[in-house]
Amino acid sequence: MKIPLLSCLLVFGCCLVLNAQQLKAPETLRPSTAPVVPAEASSKAEIERLEKLAAEAQKTLFDSSGTTGVSASTSNANAAVPMRRPVQALASPSLWEKDSTRKLAVMEVAFGGVKDTVMIELLPGAAPQTVANFIDHCDSGFYNGLAFHRAIEGFLVQTGDPLTSDESAREKWGTGGEDKSIPAEIKLPHRVGAVAMARRADSVNPQRRSNGSQFYITLGNYGTIDGKYTVFGQVVSGLDILKRVSIMPVDANDCPVARIEVKSIKVIEHKGPLQVRSEMAGDGQRYSKPDSARSFMGRFLHRVW
Repeated sequence: MKIPLLSCLLVFGCCLVLNAQQLKAPETLRPSTAPVVPAEASSKAEIERLEKLAAEAQKTLFDSSGTTGVSASTSNANAAVPMRRPVQALASPSLWEKDSTRKLAVMEVAFGGVKDTVMIELLPGAAPQTVANFIDHCDSGFYNGLAFHRAIEGFLVQTGDPLTSDESAREKWGTGGEDKSIPAEIKLPHRVGAVAMARRADSVNPQRRSNGSQFYITLGNYGTIDGKYTVFGQVVSGLDILKRVSIMPVDANDCPVARIEVKSIKVIEHKGPLQVRSEMAGDGQRYSKPDSARSFMGRFLHRVW
C-alpha cells in the first residue's frame, strides 16, 4: 500500500511544479501598445488568437502588479491595485512663494454634461525631456478631444492615446502613441496625484522608454511601482474630478463606458501662489484657474463676477 501511495504523491508533486513554472511574476503596468506577435504565427487566425491571448495576459499582469489582493472597485471587482504607502504631504499651492515661477498644465475635462478644470504642476527639473515632449503636444493641440481610456477606482486614470479620437476604434484604445518614445527619466515617486508616462512592458522595452503621448495619474501613494515609470508632474487642483472619473462604469478593459473627454490642455507660466476658490471640494481645496489660462471673455467674466 505504501508504494502506490508514494507514487501518487510523486505524480501530484510533479504536476504542482509544472503549474508553478507556468506562472510569471507581474512585470509592469499594462503596456500602452499591442503586444508583439511571434514571427512563427503565420496564419491570420493564429495571429488574432495570439493577440487576444497576449492582451488578456498583459491585462492580468497589469491588474496584479505589486498587488495586495485588495479589490480595486465594485465595478471591477476582480482588479487589484498596488500597495499604498505613506508619503509626506506636499506644500499647499496657496503657500507657494510670491516670487516663484512654475509651469502649470491646465486641463479641461468634460463628462456628464459638465466641464471642469484639473491643474498639473510640471516638473522639468526631474524629467526635462518628458516635460518638453508633453508641452509640445499641448501647444499643438494634440490632446484636444482625446478620451480617458482607462479608469480604475483608487488606482489611476489614463489618457493621451490618439486612437481615442475615433469612437469606433474602441477595441484598439490604449495601443496608440508608439510612433515616438521618450527616454526614461525615472526619479520621482508615485504619490497621490502623480502624473506619469505610460510605456510598454519590460519584455519588449527593457530601457523603459515612455510612450510618446499616453499619461496616467495615480489616485494613491503606490510605492510598488516606483522606479518603473517616469513621473513628470503633480496634480495641484482638481484631483476630486479625476477620482470621479475613476468610479465611472467601465468595460472589461477598464475603459469608461461613457466618453470622458480632454477638451484641452494649456501650459502656462504661473508666478506666486494659487488663489483658493470660495467653495471647498470634498477632497480638499480647489484653486482658481490663473488668468493666463483663461480666454479673453473668461478673464472679463471672472473680473465682473
